Amino acid sequence: MALADTFQEIVDSLPDDWTDLELDLRIFDERRYIDAAVLLVVCYPQPYSKYDWHWRILVAHRFGHAAAVPAVHTALKLLDEAAIAGELAVREVRTGRAEVVPMWGRPESVRQEFRRMRAQ
Repeated sequence: MALADTFQEIVDSLPDDWTDLELDLRIFDERRYIDAAVLLVVCYPQPYSKYDWHWRILVAHRFGHAAAVPAVHTALKLLDEAAIAGELAVREVRTGRAEVVPMWGRPESVRQEFRRMRAQ
């Protein structure tokens, strides 16, 4: 199965309140490592050194310091289109966390706009 399709299945299987997803990615042909690294730059993967997996990819659902789902999907689709085969492994999924944003001193219009944006 293609990497982008596998990733989409993983995301679709998660509950709606997931916040962070940690994936490991391994490519089968290590001679294509540089090619893959260039294509993956869209989702800022973290390379492993001296490990049997090549990259760790952090994914954020609605907020957080990680790559967005569309960015990861695009990067994996680029790998598929370049015929760079590999596999994904889910290492950790975090759920139920809530974004904390200090609203002290902000006008009510900002608070309402923030709530409207986060309700989507």
